[in-house]
Amino acid sequence: METPIPPADPARPKDEARGPRLREIPLRLMVPNLITVLAICAGLTGIRLAFEGRYELAVAMVLLAAFLDGIDGRVARLLKATSKFGVQMDSLADIINFGVAPALVSYAFLLHNARSIGWIAALLYAIAAGLRLARFNVMAEQEVKAPWQSEFFVGVPAPMGAMLMLLPVYLGFIGVDPSPVFVYASVAYTVVIGYLLASRLPVWSGKASRIRRDLMFPILLGVVLYVALLMSYTWEVLSVTVVGYLFVLPFSARAWHRRYGTITIEDDRTHV
Repeated sequence: METPIPPADPARPKDEARGPRLREIPLRLMVPNLITVLAICAGLTGIRLAFEGRYELAVAMVLLAAFLDGIDGRVARLLKATSKFGVQMDSLADIINFGVAPALVSYAFLLHNARSIGWIAALLYAIAAGLRLARFNVMAEQEVKAPWQSEFFVGVPAPMGAMLMLLPVYLGFIGVDPSPVFVYASVAYTVVIGYLLASRLPVWSGKASRIRRDLMFPILLGVVLYVALLMSYTWEVLSVTVVGYLFVLPFSARAWHRRYGTITIEDDRTHV
């Protein structure tokens, strides 16, 4: 004899009516996104500090945002927590931290002395940073990549561009007088850095570089010495670092043409 089926409880909705069930995610997946959020907070705080007149702290916040941007992707890969959501969030953070924040900090500290021309230079830099990041995202999504893409960037990377763009601010902290010549030279310099971001200049990335085992300890000691000097003579060391990086750029392009001189970046269809 079959057991009768009890009538459904009308007060209890069906599973379909409850909507999608909430899915639990591991905590490790949130760590890279939290680092990205902290980077956004640092960039936005830098803008606030700049307009409050606390310029050194403002620049420190922008540099902290660059540091956090440098580790969030590595943390994601280390924890196996990469996701499309994290990639999109990182892109939005970059335009704030390396496009808008340094432009506004530089404008508040120095470029405002050039009035509208200074504001135009800041706008051009921020737009160039946005174009650089958009191109980077398109290149990263393409399945077929050029063999040199693991060794070189196309244009100066955005975090380094922010550090380069703030050179006049570093010099101001050291004690360079904000004379009209210095102000308008800084305006021109800002436009040039924006151009380097949006350009197709091959820039050595160092991602595929290897070092000899016997050079490991001297390099580690050099890094320790650099950090110690950076802590003691922050703005002087940053100024020297920026000048040194700019000096290396022509040699980077020359190295690219020596290795891959048979093609040009414009002819490579894997890039925009």
